Amino acid sequence: MDILSTIYPWVKSIHVIAVISWMAGMLYLPRLFVYHVETDPTHINADETLVRWEYLLIKRIINPAMAVTWICGILMLMTPGIIDWGQGWIWVKLISVILMSGFHGFLSKQRKLLAAGQRPYSGKAYRMLNEVPTVLMIIIVIMVIVRPF
Repeated sequence: MDILSTIYPWVKSIHVIAVISWMAGMLYLPRLFVYHVETDPTHINADETLVRWEYLLIKRIINPAMAVTWICGILMLMTPGIIDWGQGWIWVKLISVILMSGFHGFLSKQRKLLAAGQRPYSGKAYRMLNEVPTVLMIIIVIMVIVRPF
């Protein structure tokens, strides 16, 4: 476990980079869904363009970034002396990260439905859903930086 203490700054740096990439994708993908359901097919072929963008965003950015976020996060949790499990902030953060991961799964499902030609939600609904990762991100950052309890 001493190796974890030694590499902790590197793991934390990679974790932050991965989180930024994950959040960028999580904030952009619902916006692509809005364009997908609201685009006039005479202006752009959503099946050829937006479906491809959505696929590439989730497969090349969002999924790998989430995986690296989780791996580095778990390594940091395993580092001796870093976390006091008796404090409440870490539990709120972990629950929020689990909810973010669940929302990630929801967005993955939405991408598949849209690619199959289904439109389960309106553009307005996707705009509202776009706020979910923002709210969770705010909670997570406050828990990590402020540690209010």
